[in-house]
Amino acid sequence: MINKQLKLKIVTPERLVLEEMVEQVTIPTTEGEITILPGHIPLIVGLNSGDVVAMSKGEYVPMAVSGGFLEVKKNEEGDTEVAVLADFAEHVFEITEDAIEKAKARAEELHKQMENKELVDFEHFEAELERSLTRVKIADKWRTKKYRK
Repeated sequence: MINKQLKLKIVTPERLVLEEMVEQVTIPTTEGEITILPGHIPLIVGLNSGDVVAMSKGEYVPMAVSGGFLEVKKNEEGDTEVAVLADFAEHVFEITEDAIEKAKARAEELHKQMENKELVDFEHFEAELERSLTRVKIADKWRTKKYRK
């Protein structure tokens, strides 16, 4: 018996973060956290910040994401494809201690800039802060867990 898989693709405006066949993927959406298995119904939904966790060959493959959309569809062969179009995404192993410290410093700097309301671009501030806080939160969550690098 062949194990059914789905094709997972995670893309940001800057790069292709992951393209791989996986058994399942759990994703934070605006409607709540969902797990997608092969055969899932078609779906388009917004992403929340958090961790996308794929299961590949029995191993967790976690990534931090922030903003964007998720699309689940069937391809021409009838297989399930999952496309995560994120504003920001990176593998947990890419989030080094140095990156965490920089993210914390950047969040503090942005917070100070917010006090000068004339100079602040609130949309940009919110996106930058969300990205920094997501990096820290997801790195802390996966620090002691086993996952594939």
